[in-house]
Amino acid sequence: MATNRLDLNLLHVFDTIYREGSLTRAAKALHLTQPAVSHSLARLREHFNDPLFTRQGNRMVPTPLARRFLESMRPGLTQIQSAVNQFHAFDPATQRKTYSLGLRDILESTFLPQLMKRLAPYPELDIVSQRVARREMETQLAAGKLDFAVDVLLPVSSQTGHERLRRDRLVVLARQDHPLARQGLDMEGYLAARHVLVSSRTEGPGLEDFELSRLGVHRDIRLRCQHYFAACRVIEETDLLLTMPETYARLLSEHARIAIMAPPAELPAIDVHLYWHTAYEREPALVWFRDQLKAISQ
Repeated sequence: MATNRLDLNLLHVFDTIYREGSLTRAAKALHLTQPAVSHSLARLREHFNDPLFTRQGNRMVPTPLARRFLESMRPGLTQIQSAVNQFHAFDPATQRKTYSLGLRDILESTFLPQLMKRLAPYPELDIVSQRVARREMETQLAAGKLDFAVDVLLPVSSQTGHERLRRDRLVVLARQDHPLARQGLDMEGYLAARHVLVSSRTEGPGLEDFELSRLGVHRDIRLRCQHYFAACRVIEETDLLLTMPETYARLLSEHARIAIMAPPAELPAIDVHLYWHTAYEREPALVWFRDQLKAISQ
């Protein structure tokens, strides 16, 4: 197997199949026909004497050899692509591009409507939003499977760039005819009430509980659930209170019979950050898109 006979274009095809997980989507991203991509994959399979990708349902899943090869090949290919891309401008009105975003459910609801409205003049641009485990975020960004991720402030390596998009304060929600909504919310009333905590974890405090603990007080958690939408439906029908980020609370209040109140103590704000891999940060298409994300966050 002579490595000097391997066409560099085949590496780009390999990388795109790996990133897209589909021959059809890879062909679309590469502006090639699906038979052309299949032919390139056949050449790669012959070169490596390995299937490289196996079909599982609708996805092309990389083999162990393909994963090892990507890990060693990615840095060099990234440098080549970045060097080439620096000399080409990006025209969103004419160039086709699919952007992959890592967003959690609450951020999908607040970011995607504004983003798609802003991208309306650019019909060639597609968006794929997906939820990625926080422990996998940097790996997905480095592999090119994600172009950007939006999340709370997280510890990341020097290879992951990030900047704050916005700061969101916490507010307290109750049903519109809740006694506390009429008379006003103080610490006594807040602690006397029972609460909903939204968390992916089955135990442990919420962000607001750390500050309450610092003040020497604790609240009564009646319900733990995974989604703010479900929590809002619960508080509409009960006397429970919900503490949550204001941006999403305002969105939900447009379709729910809920009152939004200031918390009875100064609670820590939530910083929402944009993340990307530094190897791609100068690519014109990604520079342009990063500016769009920043613009809708102001």
